[in-house]
Amino acid sequence: MHISIFDAAGQLIDLVRRSEAGEEIILTREGHAAVRLVPVNMPADRASRRVLLDEVRLASTAKTTTGPDAANSQDFLYGDEGMPG
Repeated sequence: MHISIFDAAGQLIDLVRRSEAGEEIILTREGHAAVRLVPVNMPADRASRRVLLDEVRLASTAKTTTGPDAANSQDFLYGDEGMPG
């Protein structure tokens, strides 16, 4: 991912998390690559990074919960006559 330093300032926490997860983040200045954001304890080889990414994906899916269907998600706001209740 390439992002300008100016734009990155408002997204730093997200960019750090993405970098820690293994995504390559390049900060640009005037359209030219200036800095690569990499985690300090980045796994050295590709297999180790793959294991780390799989662990992150598994952890994120374990946290998700199913909610109401989007088509009916606001039904509780209306009474039986279809008027706000």
